[in-house]
Amino acid sequence: MMTHLSSKIEALLFVAGDDGLSMKQLEFLTEAEEKDILAELAAMAARYEESETSGIMIKELAGVYQLVTKQQVAETIMRLVENPTVQSLSQASLEVLAIVAYKQPITRVEIEDLRGVKSEKALYTLSGKGLIQEVGRAEGTGRAILYGTTSEFLNYFGLKSLDELPPLPEELSEDQDDDGDLFMTKFQNAFKEEAKV
Repeated sequence: MMTHLSSKIEALLFVAGDDGLSMKQLEFLTEAEEKDILAELAAMAARYEESETSGIMIKELAGVYQLVTKQQVAETIMRLVENPTVQSLSQASLEVLAIVAYKQPITRVEIEDLRGVKSEKALYTLSGKGLIQEVGRAEGTGRAILYGTTSEFLNYFGLKSLDELPPLPEELSEDQDDDGDLFMTKFQNAFKEEAKV
């Protein structure tokens, strides 16, 4: 079964997010001709515009196409933007947050060494929610970003200072394979109630 061109365009624009996609990119990715893509974009734009049940529309700015939200839902979106912690944190984000809280200042590479998996997305999410921030640069080659927690982190978990973080198990050592799991378990137990939104 062939995927309809409008489905491909919609999916691509959704994944591209704020960056959007140019006509050349759409042509390459969909393997369709410009005239067909333009026709689909126009049809999609009309469908979105006419639909009262859709909160999105297509916008073209300087040759770049994006999926954007309609003005009618701006107030609803502002509630999310103004209160980003409404969305719960994923397991990965909580693991990274626990490591940053206990080991700050810490680099992304050090976090990934502890967890054993990539942590870029979790760091991006936590930064976006204002729970962690860049607190400096590491010495040496590349001058990696050092991360630390914010006052919003303290507020989110109802802490007055980092001194109120629960102590880690004394047998914990940095070369244990399950460091991330130990951090996570302790962190979740300590903040289970406070983290409820």
